[in-house]
Amino acid sequence: MKKMLLVVVALMLTIGLAACGSKDNGTNNKGTNEGAQTNNSQGSGNTGGEELSGSILAVGSTALQPLVDQASKKFMEEHKNVNILVQGGGSGTGLTQVSDGQAQIGNSDIFAEEKFVDADAPKAKELVDHQVAVVAMATVVNKDVAVDNLTKDQLVQIFTGKVTNWKEVGGQDEKITIVNRPASSGTRKTFEKYALGTKTEDLQGSIQEDSSGTVKKLVSETPGAIGYLAFSYLDDSVKTVKYEGVEAKEETVIDGSYPVWAYQHMYTKGEPDAAMKAFLEFMVSDTVQNGDVVELGYIPVNKMQVKRDVDGNVTK
Repeated sequence: MKKMLLVVVALMLTIGLAACGSKDNGTNNKGTNEGAQTNNSQGSGNTGGEELSGSILAVGSTALQPLVDQASKKFMEEHKNVNILVQGGGSGTGLTQVSDGQAQIGNSDIFAEEKFVDADAPKAKELVDHQVAVVAMATVVNKDVAVDNLTKDQLVQIFTGKVTNWKEVGGQDEKITIVNRPASSGTRKTFEKYALGTKTEDLQGSIQEDSSGTVKKLVSETPGAIGYLAFSYLDDSVKTVKYEGVEAKEETVIDGSYPVWAYQHMYTKGEPDAAMKAFLEFMVSDTVQNGDVVELGYIPVNKMQVKRDVDGNVTK
């Protein structure tokens, strides 16, 4: 009887230990599996950022258009799932379309506060300013015009129609033909504000064009023509005229001695999404600022020795 009792007890102990061992192994296996699942989940979440994607329409300033167009092509080479379309139309058009949600980026030569005034002022507050370069405007004439310098007063007289012949400002006896930009143009606003100091009316007999490229073509082909262009459009097809004796060039813009310049703005309505933010950051990167900006005749923002606010006040 004693032997049988010992056998039964021993058997019960063996079964109990086996059950405990099985329970422990199950718990350990469960813990191992959960740990593996957790590690796999974390690894998946840390596998780099998602590839940028989306479509961006950038509309507005034709003065800024060559830079944005060239930089966008380089950006799209690196980000195949992002499509950027760049169009002109003038700064006013760009600001209006980005404000209305018709475009993702509004390119502009002027501050939004200069476009949206009075009852429209709240629209400017909805827009976020991204300054990507500085553009300077030069007075240009047909290459046959025998004038190398014009004062502020002479320019005002010409663009208000009070002077209509080049002989009145030291040139040959030849009619002056004005090639102007439309009222919505940021290039025109910049030229009027900083070169003329006054707004002008569209004169009968003057030519008005939306595109800076077309302005250059018309000035180069029209005898006695005068207009104004961003530095990025200047070449030997037209003649650049000094302003108050100061040559229109990068050095005089940087030190503030040549006053006809403006910031190049890329406005978004509110904060940009991931693709737009990456593109805007690319626009102010060393690659673009020290490459495309300089190559195309713009001036990097960080090279300026003076600053200008929306009211035109300049500080060192």
